Amino acid sequence: MSTDALSGADSVEPRASGSGGSGSAVDKVRTVATNPQFIAWTALAFMTTSSVASLRPSPTMAVYGLACVFLYLVPAIVFLLPTSLVSAELASGWSGGVYNWVTRGISSPAGFLAVWCQFAMTIFYYPSLLSFVASTLAYVFAPDLASNGVYVAAVIIIVYWLGVYVSSRGTKALAGLASSGLIIGTLIPGVALVVLGIVYLLQGNDSAAPMDAGHLLPEWAGLASLVLIVNNFLSYSGMEMNAVHVSSLRKPGKEFPRAIFLAMGLVLAIFILPALAISFVIPAEDLSLTAGLMQAFQGFFAEFGIEFLTPILALMIVCASLGGMLTWLAGPSKGLLLISRQQGYLPPFLQKMNKHGVQQNILVTQGVLTTVIALAYGLIPDVSSVYWIFSVMTTQVYLIMYLLMFIAAVRLRRLEPNHPRGYRAPALGLLCGVGFFASLAALLIGFVPPSQFGGGNPASYILIVGTGVVVIGLLVPFLLYRFRKPSWKTATPDEPETPAEATV
Repeated sequence: MSTDALSGADSVEPRASGSGGSGSAVDKVRTVATNPQFIAWTALAFMTTSSVASLRPSPTMAVYGLACVFLYLVPAIVFLLPTSLVSAELASGWSGGVYNWVTRGISSPAGFLAVWCQFAMTIFYYPSLLSFVASTLAYVFAPDLASNGVYVAAVIIIVYWLGVYVSSRGTKALAGLASSGLIIGTLIPGVALVVLGIVYLLQGNDSAAPMDAGHLLPEWAGLASLVLIVNNFLSYSGMEMNAVHVSSLRKPGKEFPRAIFLAMGLVLAIFILPALAISFVIPAEDLSLTAGLMQAFQGFFAEFGIEFLTPILALMIVCASLGGMLTWLAGPSKGLLLISRQQGYLPPFLQKMNKHGVQQNILVTQGVLTTVIALAYGLIPDVSSVYWIFSVMTTQVYLIMYLLMFIAAVRLRRLEPNHPRGYRAPALGLLCGVGFFASLAALLIGFVPPSQFGGGNPASYILIVGTGVVVIGLLVPFLLYRFRKPSWKTATPDEPETPAEATV
């Protein structure tokens, strides 16, 4: 998942309007008819590609070599496609994002759990993202630091708190950094990596990973051999945010599927080709999950005698990642704040905003947790293992939201069959069934230690991942909902139900 994918983060959540018919004020603020500005389906495909595609997961899948094609294609079919089409129907019929969809389709507590998971996943996502930034940045001045846990922890803590400071100032000028980051930090390095990989092979060099038909499927070593596929669900997540654009198409029923299939092709190319290029030059046993991208560039540049370009590429990737982070750092927490002000889900302390209208107390509280998590990089020697654990936790928490979304979509089709929708997903029940069981399987498989990290204690791995997911993803929202008070509702009477300022 690229940084753009979280920039909306369902941050325009309205007050739940009940589960009745279509006569509420919320219902009247939606649909195709109210949006005269149309966009081409190809434009939507490129928007979707820019919000999903990223180079960050490439080292993770490069471990599999040619089999990464299979491991990217399967979740695209069973997760990306159902998520895209189902969320498009929900977005074209009900405004307010996943909170309103799940509240109306299931219940208010489930709606809060869904939007909480969308926020809580960032607690694990920031450390994993910034560990990638730290390892990449090390190639600017001291590549050996990429595997130094103390260095990685220090960078995570310093950069996150700098981001909090910048976000708390209410800076608007940073909003354009994420879109430029697609070109600077994804397209240019990605194309360069693929071209270098092709030239490397054409010069007669042997690929570090076998490229024959016998390696199209991952080697089966039990359930643990498929665990790395779980990370791809996170790579494809965020489609529920892109679905809001379905009402901007002239013929959503025909054009949205076209946009999605084109976007899938582009996203798969951006994910698969760089991963293959990395596997050409770096053996799987030497590949770092955080620094693998720069390991590949360093290997290629050394081969062609242009090592001076290594720090330049590193800076491009780092700047793009940081720019994207700054533009959406406050997005998910802003959405949670707005819902909590209206429904009283958070204590007043966490609802306080500074003079710039930024939810500073939420960001600071999240920063304390991020700091504690970052210390794990300094205490555990293997940086790649820590990175993988936090990536899995991020995915697990986010998948809870998707499980609720698929259930809500089926129930809304049954409870409100005549509710106006700008787009109706074909075979909705089948799509939701495939998406639900794929998400559930990915969630469960995520508790199995991957075969690449053999030698560790499986019980410890399960305990760490399980504790993180249960405490942050389930226990905290349960306690907040259970002990909420009427006095926690702090929204003013004239506060809009779907405030546009919530979107970064």
